[in-house]
Amino acid sequence: MTQYAAIAGIGQTEFSKNSGRSELQLAAEASLAALQDAGLDPADVDGMITFTLDPSDEIGLCRCLGVKDLAYTTRIPGGGAASVATIYQAMAAVNSGIADVVLVWRAMNERSAYRFGQPLVPPSGGVVNVAGNGTGSLLWCMPFGAQTPASWEALAAQRYMEAFGVTNLDLGHVSVAQRRHAATNPRAWFYGKPITLEEHQQSRWIVEPVLRLLDCCQESDGGVALVVTSLERARDLKQPAIKIQAATQSIPAEVEVISNYYHGDLTMMPEAHGVARRLYAKAGMRPEDMQLAMLYDAFTPQVLRQLEAFGFCPRGEAKDFVKGGNIEVGGKLPVNTNGGLIGEAYIHGMNNITEAVRQLRGTATNQVKGLERALVSCGMAGAILTHA
Repeated sequence: MTQYAAIAGIGQTEFSKNSGRSELQLAAEASLAALQDAGLDPADVDGMITFTLDPSDEIGLCRCLGVKDLAYTTRIPGGGAASVATIYQAMAAVNSGIADVVLVWRAMNERSAYRFGQPLVPPSGGVVNVAGNGTGSLLWCMPFGAQTPASWEALAAQRYMEAFGVTNLDLGHVSVAQRRHAATNPRAWFYGKPITLEEHQQSRWIVEPVLRLLDCCQESDGGVALVVTSLERARDLKQPAIKIQAATQSIPAEVEVISNYYHGDLTMMPEAHGVARRLYAKAGMRPEDMQLAMLYDAFTPQVLRQLEAFGFCPRGEAKDFVKGGNIEVGGKLPVNTNGGLIGEAYIHGMNNITEAVRQLRGTATNQVKGLERALVSCGMAGAILTHA
């Protein structure tokens, strides 16, 4: 008999530009909210997963929450590429019997304490995401002036855009759609603040001719947490169990987590293609079975390449798919109905997961009608979530 894991609880703080409290407190608030949402006690937690970049120590968070005895803990590298990978790892821990209740969290004061959009991160010293031992891949680009996430994304996306005739105006349709979703989402930083395509085009260039300011995700303060347990146990808890139908990762050769412009064909996102192949095979599903896609959107070009990688449209046609209104609520495939990382907040992709859970529970602000299946992707990892 196949074993399944489920997301039993979700929690998050408010999203802001200045939280006024420590990242450990944000982590504790989000984690406690997720446990209360599930109807579990901190003493039930025996597994914990976060990002290598998260500064909150597991033991410190255990003390804050009242976790009594951990059987398993791990940290996943990769920035936003780690977000959905946490679901995969938590599922594996639960299904293997290593842990019964896994708490996943990510908390950051990424706007008030430091700036992920800038080269330096003063609290930890050194350069963003460059390995302290001097072997980090970014050491091959930082000395040459490619020093920010926007510059790395522009290098990765420009070949794709040239090959398929994608312009920055085409990218603007992604940003406009997601800001429209954020405008009706009270949790979003840009609640009540939709934009027009003209406003997108008037925003200043960050890396010409690829990215304008409104093609970029936010810098945010906040925390998000999930609780993963067995489907059997989740069915007896407080909230409707959200089944992890399938989850997987893919890290092909020559693909880098951030400076991802070394692989042979820059007109595609090979890691997302690898995830799609494995994910659909594991779930026994096809692209047309998906009714919602929560796609990692640190920058607008990433949405187009993932739409193609997951088979929602042919290669080179994502710009027309988006322009046709297909990614909006009521469209063929609603995408990032919370506003995504561009419109709601940038908590390294974790808030896109909580939105998928709300959608499947039927409690989302921009609710997709009749929703039964949702895809969540961070490029290097993906999951299909369904009703139990």
